[in-house]
Amino acid sequence: MGAFEGKRYWLVGGSDGLGLALARAMRAEGADLVISARNAERLAAVCAELGAQALPMDMADASSVAQAAGALGPVDGVVLLAAVYWPMSAHALDADKLLAMCDVNLTGTARVLGAVLPAMIARGAGHVVLTGSLAGYRGLPGAMGYAASKGGAMVLAESLYADLRGSGIKVQLANPGFIQTRLTAQNSFAMPFIMTPEKAAGHMMRLMRSNRFKSSFPAPFSWLFRYGQGLPDWLWYRLFPRG
Repeated sequence: MGAFEGKRYWLVGGSDGLGLALARAMRAEGADLVISARNAERLAAVCAELGAQALPMDMADASSVAQAAGALGPVDGVVLLAAVYWPMSAHALDADKLLAMCDVNLTGTARVLGAVLPAMIARGAGHVVLTGSLAGYRGLPGAMGYAASKGGAMVLAESLYADLRGSGIKVQLANPGFIQTRLTAQNSFAMPFIMTPEKAAGHMMRLMRSNRFKSSFPAPFSWLFRYGQGLPDWLWYRLFPRG
């Protein structure tokens, strides 16, 4: 079958977009999947298609995460894909949406890790994949909430990797650019190098099969953000229109 044959993975946010494309790719390589999402009806349809276990969960709700974790059972790996996004500048700040992005994209990730990581550490084996974003490398106009929450998730992954090297737990971080989803459909600006969910899932599969820590993709677009970290502030902010 493939690299994931016989392995049990929990995909958090696997019912739509990149998560669904990754679930299909992993299932094709023999993974036994548990998939979580908020929309129970959509989740049930996806799990019926893939022969996966449905585990409805809201990452923004601590009790929902605890209930799902209690029903989960042992897993070989967890892939955190769920995210919320609204384009937002400081001039049009929506406090509720700003908090929701932070609570799902960063704090929700921490909740799930708290539920599964101790068991992996106890047995000295596991696979943890976090999904960041090219938007998380540095501040961007119109990206309040999303850039900050993804940047936090990326640093969280880096800290996990620093702590867990040599422990038997593989920690990985995927930082995609623009992907064609219902979230990016909200954007009114041009999105360079935009990928289909299937193409982005292909990048993630290559990362997950490898022993690399991190992949930022697509490569040509990622160079702007990766090397932009070394640019002085005055030059970086001149590259973008005001928010």
